[in-house]
Amino acid sequence: AQKAGLDTDKLLDTIGKGAAGSWQMDNRGKTMCAREFDFGFAVDWVRKDLAIAFAEAEKLGADLTVTKQLDGYYQEIQENGGNRWDTSSLISRFKKK
Repeated sequence: AQKAGLDTDKLLDTIGKGAAGSWQMDNRGKTMCAREFDFGFAVDWVRKDLAIAFAEAEKLGADLTVTKQLDGYYQEIQENGGNRWDTSSLISRFKKK
């Protein structure tokens, strides 16, 4: 949206009123667009919990392929100094121009 020069406040308002509306959109949309990630559950804690889930899944023989991909994204955020950023920091993987 920012690359296209769209007004992100208007975009979030419009999308948030439709099927794409969610708690995350309502409460983190503007901070995500502003690249502010100091508000919620830290990436370090997410990855700790995911490690527990992976251990249990292995015991049960469950396939968590998509969750492992997500964990890899959070690992990238940690490697770039975002350990204490919240879960909305996934958007930081996209370059802002």
